[in-house]
Amino acid sequence: MPGPTIDVRELPPSQRHPKIHNAFDDLESGEELTLINDHDPKPLFYEMQAEVDAFDPEGYNVERQHEDKFVATFPKK
Repeated sequence: MPGPTIDVRELPPSQRHPKIHNAFDDLESGEELTLINDHDPKPLFYEMQAEVDAFDPEGYNVERQHEDKFVATFPKK
């Protein structure tokens, strides 16, 4: 089920992960957070997989739409 979309490309790097984690925490079970980023969010994927029990890594998806635009979905169990 779709959920919110957040674009973190304009945020300083130090503010990105806290904003993403807060948005993910606000999701209901079965929803997904769509993230727009300026690089492949693979490090965030590994962080979420290791630290967030509610993250569903099987449903994760990322698409590179431009050289500096990656759109990823982070589903919540």
